[in-house]
Amino acid sequence: MERMERKRIFFCLLLAAQLCLSSTQVLRIGGIFETRESELVSMDELAFKFAVNNINRNKTLMPNTTLTYDIQRINLFDGFEASRRVCDQLALGVVAVFGPSHSSSVSAVQSICNALEVPHIQTRWKHPSVDNKDTFFINLYPEYTAIARAILDVVTFFKWRKLTVVYEDSTGLMRMQELIKAPAKFNLKIKIRQLTPGNQDARPLLKELKKDKEFFILFDCSYRMAAELLKQLSSMGMMTEYYHFFFTTLDLFALDLEPYRYSGVNMTGFRLLNVDDPWVASTMDRWAMERLQGPKQESGLMDGIMTTDAALMYDAVFMVAVASQRATQMTVSSLQCHRHKPWRFGPRFMNLFKEAQWDGLTGHIVLNKTDGLRRDFDLDIISLKEDGTARIAVWNSYRGMNLTESNRDKNNNVTDSLANRTLIVTTILENPYVMYRKSDKELVGNERFEGYCLDLLKELSNILGFTYEVRLVADGKYGAQNDKGEWNGMVRELIDHVADLAVAPLTITYVREKVIDFSKPFMTLGISILYRKPNGTNPGVFSFLNPLSPDIWMYVLLACTGVSCVLFVIARFTPYEWYNPHPCNPSSTLIQNNFTLLNSFWFGVGALMRQGSELMPKALSTRIVGGIWWFFTLIIISSYTANLAAFLTVERMDAPIDSADDLAKQTRIEYGAVRDGSTMTFFKKSKISTYEKMWAFMSSRKNTALVKNNREGITRVLTTDYAMLMESTSIEYISQRNCNLTQIGGLIDSKGYGVGTPIGSPYRDKVTIAILQLQEEGKLHMMKEKWWRGNGCPEEDNKEANALGVENIGGIFIVLAAGLVLSVFVAIGEFIYKARRNADIEECVSFSAVMEELGISLQCYKGIRKRSRPHSGARSACIFCQPKRTAKREAVRRDSST
Repeated sequence: MERMERKRIFFCLLLAAQLCLSSTQVLRIGGIFETRESELVSMDELAFKFAVNNINRNKTLMPNTTLTYDIQRINLFDGFEASRRVCDQLALGVVAVFGPSHSSSVSAVQSICNALEVPHIQTRWKHPSVDNKDTFFINLYPEYTAIARAILDVVTFFKWRKLTVVYEDSTGLMRMQELIKAPAKFNLKIKIRQLTPGNQDARPLLKELKKDKEFFILFDCSYRMAAELLKQLSSMGMMTEYYHFFFTTLDLFALDLEPYRYSGVNMTGFRLLNVDDPWVASTMDRWAMERLQGPKQESGLMDGIMTTDAALMYDAVFMVAVASQRATQMTVSSLQCHRHKPWRFGPRFMNLFKEAQWDGLTGHIVLNKTDGLRRDFDLDIISLKEDGTARIAVWNSYRGMNLTESNRDKNNNVTDSLANRTLIVTTILENPYVMYRKSDKELVGNERFEGYCLDLLKELSNILGFTYEVRLVADGKYGAQNDKGEWNGMVRELIDHVADLAVAPLTITYVREKVIDFSKPFMTLGISILYRKPNGTNPGVFSFLNPLSPDIWMYVLLACTGVSCVLFVIARFTPYEWYNPHPCNPSSTLIQNNFTLLNSFWFGVGALMRQGSELMPKALSTRIVGGIWWFFTLIIISSYTANLAAFLTVERMDAPIDSADDLAKQTRIEYGAVRDGSTMTFFKKSKISTYEKMWAFMSSRKNTALVKNNREGITRVLTTDYAMLMESTSIEYISQRNCNLTQIGGLIDSKGYGVGTPIGSPYRDKVTIAILQLQEEGKLHMMKEKWWRGNGCPEEDNKEANALGVENIGGIFIVLAAGLVLSVFVAIGEFIYKARRNADIEECVSFSAVMEELGISLQCYKGIRKRSRPHSGARSACIFCQPKRTAKREAVRRDSST
C-alpha cells in the first residue's frame, strides 16, 4: 500500500512539474444533465459542449488556458444519483458545476457545492427561498419577480379587462403572483385554470374556454406543452383573429409557427435572445449547422433553432471563461465530499464570477453580488405576423415597456392587412339600407341585395382589400337583451362569432357597446314620430275672425267702449268742447256739447273702421285721446289685414299630436316601436318621466304597440290610428315615398349607426379609418342622396294663393245682412219711439195718422215734408192716448228742448 501511495504521489508531482513547465493552463468544468426517454442527448449538454469548443477556438478570450469538461448524465427526479455524480466531478477538480435542471436534483447538488465552496451555475428558473443561504449559487435565468412584472406590464399594455390564466404546474402560480394581485388595482377580471398534470390533451379545457367565450388567454407552460397546445387550439377552431394567446415561455420564437401565420390569430410572447446582434446571429447559424448534421431535434421546434435554455447555458460557460481570465494563480484541487474540506479559491472565484459582465446571446449579463441572480435584462415582446414573429416592444427590468420605432405609430397586435380575407357580414332587410335587388334573372350571393349598406360595404372593401359574404340575420332582429341577459339578433351573431361584421342600421348604444365593438358612426340620427299627415282644414264661414284671437276681439271691444267713455267724460269736463249753438246771437246764454255718450261711441267706432266722423275734437285733451285711439286702430287694423290673407288662402293642418309629450298625455292614439330594437331599448332604459310613461304604455300593450319590423309599423300607421317611434333617417326615406306620412315633432335623442364587430376584433380600427376617409371624401353624403332621393311630395310653402270663394268670406255677407235687418228693426223702434214722443204732446194719435206719416216718409220723390198735425176722431180710433199736460209740464219741456 505504501508503494502504491508513493507511485501516486510521484505521478502527481510529475504532472505538476509538467504543468508548471508548460505555458498552457487547463481548467475543468463539470456538467450534470438530465436526459429524457425521447432524447439521446439533452439540449443543455449540446450547448455546453458547443460553448466549450467555441471558447477554445477563441484565442483572445483565454489565450493561456484550455477549457475542458466532465459530463455526467442522470435520470429525471433522481437526486441521489445527482449527489453521487457531483462528488465524482469534485474529486476530479472542477472550477464550477453546471446543472441539473429539476428542482429535487438541484437542491442535492447545491447543498454539496455550498459545503465545498464550489460555484453552482443554473440556467433554469428556480424560485429562491426566503431564507436563501446558497452563497455559491448563480442563476442566469431572469429573476422571477421581474418576469412577473413583465407579464403584468404586457397585460396592461394591451388594456385587457378580462383574462384567463392557464398554468401547467404549481411554479406557474409563483410566476403569476404579480398578475394575480393586479385586479384590485387595474380593474382586471382573472380566471385561473390548470392543465391536467401528466396529460398533454388539453382539449376538454379548451372546449370550456371556447364555450365561455374566453378570448384572452395566458398560457404558462414549457415550450413542449406550448407546441401541443397550438396544435389543439388549431383543431378546436380557435386560431382566429378574435383570440389573443399570450405564452410566458421564452421559446415561443423557436416553435414552428408556420401553420398559423395566415390564420389571423393574435399570439404574443417573450424572447430573451438578442437576435438583432450580428454576433448572436452568426453564433446561432453555426449552431444550426451543427444541429442539422446531428441527431433530430424535438418535434414542435424549428429545425436547427437554439432554445433559450441552450443560449443561457452557452452564456454561462462564457461567464466562467471571463471570470477565469481575471483569476491569477488559481489552482484547482481535488475535493472529497466526505471530508467537507472546501476549495481554497472558491470564494475568490465566486466573487470574480459575480463581478464579471458579458454581452452574450441573451443580452448584457450582470449579476447581483448579494444573491447571484440576474436582474438587469431586456425582454423582446414578440407577436406573430404574416411574415413571422416580429418584435413590437422591448421590456427592461428597470425601465419597463418601450415600443419599437416600427410599431410606435401602429395599432399593436392588429392584423396589418385585410387583403385576401373573406369576412362574413350579417345584416337585416331594411329600406333603403338592404333590399332585395329586382331582376329577371335568378341572383345568388351578394348580388341578391342592394342598398345603402351594400354600397358602404363595397367602398370599405375597395379601401381595405377584403372580400365579403352577406348573410341575413336568422331571427330578423337587430339585437336586444331579454330578462335573462341573453342577446338575440345581429348582436348575438357577433358575440358568437358567427359573423365578422354587422353592416346595417345598427344603433350604437351603451348596452351593446359592452358586448360588441362599434366603428365610428357612418350616419347620425335621432328618434322621432312617424304619423299620418294631418288633413287640411278649409277656412270656415266666419274665418275672417281668425286673424285675431277671441281674446283680442274682446279686448278691442272693451278698449273701444273704454275710450268712448273717457272721451265723453273729458269732453264734458273741458270747456273747449262747449260752443254756442246760435253763433248769430252772441248774447245767447245757451251752450252745446256734441260729444254725447252715443256720439263718443260713434267716434270710436268710426276710427276703428278706418272711416271718418262728423265729430272732431277741439280741445287738446280730447285730441290726445283721439290721436292715441287712431294709432291704436292703425296697428290693430294693419295686423289684422296682414294676417287675413294667410288665414283665408292657406289650408291649415289640424294635427292631433305635435310632440312626444302630446303622445304621452293621451291614450286614444296607440304608439310603439320595433320589438327588440334600439328605439324600444331607449324607452325601456330611459329615466325621463315622459319617456317612462310612454314605455309603461307600450309595455302594457306589447302585443299591439310593439311591431316586428318597420314594414309592419308603416302599414299600421297608414291603416289605423297608430304612431310609430323610429329613427329619423327611416322616417325621411318613408315620407319621401309616401306623401300620406310625415314626421311629427323634433328629435327625441341623438345617436348614430356604426359597423358592429365582435369584442377585440382586429377589423374595427381599420373599418373606422375607412369610414372617416369616406366621410372626408363626401362619399357617405353622396350615397345617402342616392338612396334617399324620391319623387318627393308637394311642399306646403310652395302652394299658390287660392281664389276666395263663398266658403272663405261668406260670413261677411251674413254680418252685412244681419246689420241691415238690425237697422230696419232699429228704424221701426225709432219711429215708434218718435210717435210716442208725439203722443206726449198730442192727446191722441190715430192709426190713420200713423199710416199717413209712414206713407209720406216712404215717398222717394219728396225730401221735405210738413210737420204732422193731430187728427180729429173718436177716442176709439186713437193708437197713443195720453192725458193733456199741464201748463207747468209744458214749460219744463220747452226749457229742456232749449
